[in-house]
Amino acid sequence: MRHRTFYDRTTRRVRDTDAAGWRLYLAFEQRRVACSRCRGVKVERLDWLAQNPRYTQRFAHQVGTLCRDMSNKAVAQLLHLHEHTVKDLDTQYMQARLAQTPQPAPRVIGVDELSIKKGHTYRIVVSDLERGRPIWIGGTGRTEADLNRFFADLGPKKTARIRLAVMDMWKAFRNSVQTHAPQAQILCDKFHILRHLAAAMDQVRRAEYHRVAAKDRAFIKGQRYTRLSHRANLTLAGRRSLRKLLRANTRLAMAYLLKEEFGQLWSYRREGWARQFFTRWREQLKWQRLRPFEKFATLIEKHWHGIVAYCVPRNKVKLGFVEGLNNKIRVIQRRAYGYRDEEYMRLKILTAFLPRK
Repeated sequence: MRHRTFYDRTTRRVRDTDAAGWRLYLAFEQRRVACSRCRGVKVERLDWLAQNPRYTQRFAHQVGTLCRDMSNKAVAQLLHLHEHTVKDLDTQYMQARLAQTPQPAPRVIGVDELSIKKGHTYRIVVSDLERGRPIWIGGTGRTEADLNRFFADLGPKKTARIRLAVMDMWKAFRNSVQTHAPQAQILCDKFHILRHLAAAMDQVRRAEYHRVAAKDRAFIKGQRYTRLSHRANLTLAGRRSLRKLLRANTRLAMAYLLKEEFGQLWSYRREGWARQFFTRWREQLKWQRLRPFEKFATLIEKHWHGIVAYCVPRNKVKLGFVEGLNNKIRVIQRRAYGYRDEEYMRLKILTAFLPRK
């Protein structure tokens, strides 16, 4: 028996990109087909319509582009849309951008954790440091099993291409990389190490504040960030305060000089030179009674191979990218006052570093 198909045409109106301050709509006829075989009604598919059929793809692209620099609420007010509509169109835009982006096959990765809410709730962020963009966000914490998911998604063939993994001194990350990518060299992130050094400096400040007499505390009080900052970044008033503080307290002066000097470690291009520098730096701690710095030196000795790996010329990668990524993620979170939709936040982070089109 021959199956017959019937159709009719309906007139529709969809919103297109604005022009000269005017809201533009496109009116067109769209076919609806009723099939006698499946007894269903099929609507004609048009390539220039967005997944939300009330808008064109050009309009969805415009909304997504605006959402890269503006909050969803601001875009909704600008284009006279509901915030949920803006989020929906922005999601479609970001999914299309990721679909057009080639699948990553990184050689140098950066691994760090992302705090998404209070209560020590973390997700792992893996970045391609050569291309300068995040490539994976996942897990339910920051355990070894969570990072194993990244290697499972990447696949053994692409995992074998990884030659360098930049991370903090978290044991779970190191174990996961050594298990799945044993050929990769592990490099400890410079900024996480300097954060431990800054914490040691702050502990010395607190100890000195309680040790000295009340009349000498005026030089220490309120000078925390003056001592934690590099001297080159201080204002004229900050340099004067620092000079006065270092003259008033010998132990704080020694701690500050050791903190500033330690940054030289990452300038060496040979492991032997770096070792000699660290040995001399550590010898200066003798008889100084700087217990927090002694603990810091022990920490450096424990992770020495991951730190000295930066001396290899081909390992001179952009260590600041991972720290800059965390700052940009915090900006994204503040712009939305925290995302409740975790998948939407993941898309925001993955597309934030893609080139604009």
